[in-house]
Amino acid sequence: MGAVGLGCMPMSWAYSTSQQRGDRSLRTVHAALDAGVHLLDTADMYGPFTNELLVGRALKGRRSDAFLSTKCGLLVGDQHIVANGRPGYVRRACDASLRRLQTDVIDLYQLHRADPEVPVEETWGAMADLVTAGKVRSLGLCAVGARAARRPGSRMHDGTIRQLERVQQVFPVSAVEAELSVWSPEALDQLLPWCTARGVGLLAAMPLGNGYLTGTLKPGQGFEPDDPRARHPRFTAEMMAANQPVVAGLRRIAERHGATPAQVALAWVLRQGRHVVPVPGAKQERWAVENAGAADLVLTDRDVAEIAGLPRARGSWD
Repeated sequence: MGAVGLGCMPMSWAYSTSQQRGDRSLRTVHAALDAGVHLLDTADMYGPFTNELLVGRALKGRRSDAFLSTKCGLLVGDQHIVANGRPGYVRRACDASLRRLQTDVIDLYQLHRADPEVPVEETWGAMADLVTAGKVRSLGLCAVGARAARRPGSRMHDGTIRQLERVQQVFPVSAVEAELSVWSPEALDQLLPWCTARGVGLLAAMPLGNGYLTGTLKPGQGFEPDDPRARHPRFTAEMMAANQPVVAGLRRIAERHGATPAQVALAWVLRQGRHVVPVPGAKQERWAVENAGAADLVLTDRDVAEIAGLPRARGSWD
């Protein structure tokens, strides 16, 4: 069975900002490392910059315990986010991330989004130069997102695979980060087979469905205004209620194993292949430790069949 990573973004950006506490986040990272988590995932845009600073503080004296992943390519403004893939910017962004993370090398450096005004090969070439310089050990690419596939006849990851085919000609891709969960399994159709055929790792983002698959969120509970779930089509009160059968199914399986719905959801992701690493976010120690425990949960064929038979998740666009 594989291992579970830790997405550090919620500790200082986007989700429930009123609940974010620096000292608690440091304890959460340490608890995750103690529980066997190695992959820590962050990005310069989270905060912006504050998430990398937090991870850097957390890894003082423990750098060798972690496989450190961060990202470049997106700039955060007051009301907008823009891509920047210019080679000079990539080099400066890497140096800045190294300073904030208090390390001399990044294990996995990911391109968050390609810049539409810069050929992706140029951006990727600059990132490859960072490997040659010893500042980065490997390169990864984040999936371009569902909106890019909303064209007749297109599949969700067509755009990502086109990018992967292009950058692979410049320098090997070590990992792809894309959403994968019980209620968003689309990566299994096209993207994971591409990765598996080439020995490329898949970092499964949002493996707990933005928290919904934990069973701790209630329909109509509301979210803070800056929480992206406040605008997500699956998190309206109506759709959260409609998707309760998905959580109920995970809970039934969890009860048979003495586990939690979150652990079942993560174990399902881990079962998709040895190159797949779920990267759930966590702000509290107990959630990080619980998530890490999913690596010890072995789902049966009956469990997997029940998950496959769960209703398709619905959103307000359905």
